[in-house]
Amino acid sequence: MARALLIVLDSVGIGGAPDAAAYGDAGSDTLGHIAEACAIGRGDRAGLRAGPLRLPHLAGLGLGLAAAGASGRIPPNLAPAGNPRGAYGHAVEAAAGKDTPSGHWEITGLPLPAPWGHFPDTRPAFPPALVEALIAEGGLPGILGDRHAPGVAIIDELGAEHVRTGKPICYTSADSVFQIAAHEEAFGLERLYALCRVARRLCDPYRVCRVIARPFVGSAEAAFRRTGNRKDFAVAPPGRTLLDRAEAEGRAVVSVGKIGDIFAHRATGREIKPGGNAACLTAGLDALADLPEGGLVFVNLVDFDTEHGHRRDVPGYAAELEAFDVRVPAILAALKPGDLAVITADHGNDPTWTGTDHTREQVPVLAFGPSVAPGAIGRRDTFADIGATLAGHLGLPWDGAGRVFL
Repeated sequence: MARALLIVLDSVGIGGAPDAAAYGDAGSDTLGHIAEACAIGRGDRAGLRAGPLRLPHLAGLGLGLAAAGASGRIPPNLAPAGNPRGAYGHAVEAAAGKDTPSGHWEITGLPLPAPWGHFPDTRPAFPPALVEALIAEGGLPGILGDRHAPGVAIIDELGAEHVRTGKPICYTSADSVFQIAAHEEAFGLERLYALCRVARRLCDPYRVCRVIARPFVGSAEAAFRRTGNRKDFAVAPPGRTLLDRAEAEGRAVVSVGKIGDIFAHRATGREIKPGGNAACLTAGLDALADLPEGGLVFVNLVDFDTEHGHRRDVPGYAAELEAFDVRVPAILAALKPGDLAVITADHGNDPTWTGTDHTREQVPVLAFGPSVAPGAIGRRDTFADIGATLAGHLGLPWDGAGRVFL
């Protein structure tokens, strides 16, 4: 019986989706624009990296060719040195939006049937009834923020007032999200989580996908910084996913990173949540080493998105990509005969783009393993083709969306 490894490079899009213009994202291209910036020196940062984007192992799996399928061009320095070692293609999201949960759910065979609710980019952004209920049920003196904002910036702006007044910082973005930032010590971490549970229930009538706890520490004098104790309170998937089918068949599932949060901890098996991409990938490979036949390891690497995409940090994003590329040989070495690995993404977050939100993009699909025939798999009209293919490989019953591409 076969095994599978699924790695999501969170936000590593490879060119605007066909409907990107409807989201204000026509022309966005996370990978392509990073490679172009690096080629002309705009990806350099002293002590971090310099020069062209170097992803020889990912390029060897077909990443540059997948990008060409999506955008019409191979990004600078991403042409493979020889014949690709993997099956490669590009996928278009069938669901509306550019949210993390809907992208992941579609990857596992469940395209979202209806759009999420979003809060308008106005001041205030939240409905008064929602705010009033949160204040009353949470026993709060009020809230701060109540608008669209980047998380780091709004904490820097309002952190001191939050500590002084006890009012949590509430903000949103172009995603379907209600975020609450609070000081771990002054407000209390468990109190923040409890408040987010209240907000989760209050946001349900508005079809909001996620409520996110954003704890931070520090002071105005010494600077505030977010901690690794973020917690997502997401709506459960509205149907069966690849994970549900694996659980129903008694298969081993290991979820690494934020996968548990994204799927509301349903059918996510053993959850491991270390901090940082490197630690998550190590945990995923360690789990694969002990994975029984028929099992699945599902890894999300979120730093591309949270640390670099949202912060519009081109050098940091480039360095993170290069750090992952260095680990690709270890991924290849960890695969046993019969194993299948898939590397993909859930949306884009072009660090050269305006604003600080996700971008509506196509994603790479790189499939490889000892028995996988290399070559082009072309455009996939839904991310669900990944779930269908993994289900077929694992011998799981499948009545979800998507078509097998191997």
